[in-house]
Amino acid sequence: MKKLKYGMIGFGCRGLGLLKAVLLPMQTEESLIETVAVCDLYEDRANDAAKALVDAGCERPFVTTDYKQVLDIKEIDAVIISAAWEAHIDIAVAAMKAGKYVGLEVGGAYSIEDCWRLVNTSEETGVHCMLLENCCYGKRELMALNMYRQGALGDVVHCEGGYHHDLRYEISNGKENRHYRLRNYMNRNCENYPTHEFGPIAKILDINNGNRILSLSSTASCSKGLHEYITQNREESDPLYNAQFAQGDVVTTIMKTAKGQTVTIVLDTTLPRAYSRGFTIRGTKGAYFEDTDSVFIDGEHNKFEWEPKKLWGNAAEYEDKYLHTLWKNYVPRGGHDGMDWMVFHAFYEAVSKNVRPPIDVYDAALYMSITALSEQSISMGGAVLSVPDFTHGKWHNRSDIEELEYGIDDIKEYIR
Repeated sequence: MKKLKYGMIGFGCRGLGLLKAVLLPMQTEESLIETVAVCDLYEDRANDAAKALVDAGCERPFVTTDYKQVLDIKEIDAVIISAAWEAHIDIAVAAMKAGKYVGLEVGGAYSIEDCWRLVNTSEETGVHCMLLENCCYGKRELMALNMYRQGALGDVVHCEGGYHHDLRYEISNGKENRHYRLRNYMNRNCENYPTHEFGPIAKILDINNGNRILSLSSTASCSKGLHEYITQNREESDPLYNAQFAQGDVVTTIMKTAKGQTVTIVLDTTLPRAYSRGFTIRGTKGAYFEDTDSVFIDGEHNKFEWEPKKLWGNAAEYEDKYLHTLWKNYVPRGGHDGMDWMVFHAFYEAVSKNVRPPIDVYDAALYMSITALSEQSISMGGAVLSVPDFTHGKWHNRSDIEELEYGIDDIKEYIR
């Protein structure tokens, strides 16, 4: 495959971290990619990205604060978008219209119209867009997917996931760090970060590839955590000391699929706790529970006298049989325990072959739409809302599944 020439837009903590942990090794060690341009609204951040490349022995890229200048560079094959949430879809749409394959970092949408804009632009231009949801490549997430496909879990009935991550320090220092989360938490109340928890579940439930989400309902707790954290850690003269935050501390969203399964996801980022994605898969023959890293297979464990602690951590015992091929062959490297490395190699493979990516534009639109729908549902007291079918009815008869080395869709599952 040819060397991929790309431009990257957005170099906050996530963007610069990805560049250093994953993209630089892909360029300097594997010679898979070449960074042609870097862009950020803040000139110092764009220059920091360029410096990181030069320090690693790479040629200095074109540096700009205007993403449109990146899209004007003819030699660029693809763009990676890791800017603020609000800018994701606007930049992605402009990039596809410019003929650039899009790698879109995660975040929620601000309207359903924006999600349709993403889909319609891809269909009209024939240019692909991949959501760079790294958790779809998590070790346990892929192992659970493999267990399901091999029949070990039976028919999956219910799934759970969460973004349980204490972000009080990051959010409250948003002004100092020029981070977009602060303004979102002050002004919105929604499931603002759904894709980490929902993406792996969607792949197990064959969402957009034989199944779809029909409805959604969200509810939010009151907002106490950020205010208390700030009053305990800031002076009364601080502008945030008496700030009111719209975002509820815990947001719970329940979804129903066309096949009758239920999905619960939880946003939980402003109260003290340890990190977890709460990944849980419940089937008629077995289950996986991330919080205890345990597998329960019917007939292998005594369900009436089961002492949970005896099974905590037992998932490792199932790796020989069920570990996904990608993880069996993986040499540890890259960010987030390897998930970033895998999702960007999947992106590289899809762009190089110019084919539908493993997490495509229909997935991106659906996963991101959860934010906009949850905001509406919460404002209506937890109303049940219909979820759009962004595939235009193709979800039950997809014929464009690509068999890729880094693919996570199984073609055989959809030829029924």
